[in-house]
Amino acid sequence: MIGLLQRVTEARVDVGAECVGRIGAGLLVLVGVERGDTEAQADRLLERLVGYRVFPDADGRMNLSLRDAGGGLLLVPQFTLAADTGKGMRAGFSTAAAPAEGERLFDYLVGIARNALGQVETGRFGAHMRVSLTNDGPVTFWLRAAPAAAD
Repeated sequence: MIGLLQRVTEARVDVGAECVGRIGAGLLVLVGVERGDTEAQADRLLERLVGYRVFPDADGRMNLSLRDAGGGLLLVPQFTLAADTGKGMRAGFSTAAAPAEGERLFDYLVGIARNALGQVETGRFGAHMRVSLTNDGPVTFWLRAAPAAAD
């Protein structure tokens, strides 16, 4: 499971004319589910998202996590993160989870995030979304909880 984490001063997701998720300062995370991912990868990704030190301390150094600093969490499903871009001029998606499994694991991630943090905003799985953000820094990290090795 992949999380593209961005520290933001604000972020929102719109589907059509409706705002489906919005946060102030915090983390916007684009989430890609890979073939072979399970709840274990979602658990590990959430552990890293809430514990990764990306917020400044009193000295301006990135020493505080989302858990330490507070702030919002906006999780947005984005299957293209799991694309195979190794060859040619068009991405392949054989490495991405099937849509039903991707949605199930994304929903699982949202559920455990809400248990850990309380309020968590989301995008809408399978929808055409417009994501707006103000990246703070800019600070962006690509985190991956790799699927278990195939037998």
